[in-house]
Amino acid sequence: MVGADNAGTGEPVGTIDLRAGEGDLRAGEGANADKVPRTDRGRRTLRALLDAAAAEFGERGFHDASISAITRRAGVALGSFYTYFDSKDAIFRALVTDMSAQVRDHVAPAVKNAANGIAAERAGLAQFIGFVRDHKEIYRIIDEAEFVDGDSFRRHYASTAERIEQRLKAAAARGEVRGDVSDVHAWAVMGMNVFLGLRFGVWAEDRTVEEVADEAAALLREGLARRDPL
Repeated sequence: MVGADNAGTGEPVGTIDLRAGEGDLRAGEGANADKVPRTDRGRRTLRALLDAAAAEFGERGFHDASISAITRRAGVALGSFYTYFDSKDAIFRALVTDMSAQVRDHVAPAVKNAANGIAAERAGLAQFIGFVRDHKEIYRIIDEAEFVDGDSFRRHYASTAERIEQRLKAAAARGEVRGDVSDVHAWAVMGMNVFLGLRFGVWAEDRTVEEVADEAAALLREGLARRDPL
């Protein structure tokens, strides 16, 4: 399952940033260095292929998806695919990296502007659920990564948890949360976000994003509250 990736530092291993005017494109491990586009047109084509792959894998799954269907969705010639990727596996790996980066970048501004550590987690969750509601396919894609490309799957969650841990420890250093936060707390927060995103982002939208985020923040506030010695 996909993790709620809040703000943090560092890029996923193997990520390639491709500037395309309004944002970054991450071709990831699936794109060889000699296949990185160097023109705006090439970057737009790569973006179209990644977006088409998200739709194709999200609807049909990895095994039933095809390169020809991806290129049809993208509106590009079949031969253009191989300008950027060697195989269906390669674009899938690139897509996992790209979607992970999209989540991180989507929530980063809200997390950065939060008043404190708990508020940051609340803001990150709210932004994540909002993102999931617009990109429900992300859950299927990340779930399938466990079997298609285990390294990408593990890296997605490990890097997310590491960023959450760094953020919690920074909050602890400021006296905003309990001082003994660790990787266990980070993975617990990420796990909560994952299943809240699934329940209220993919399965149903019967609660507002704000309601879900408020209740989750209240849980964190009690569980992560600073404990002063008696």
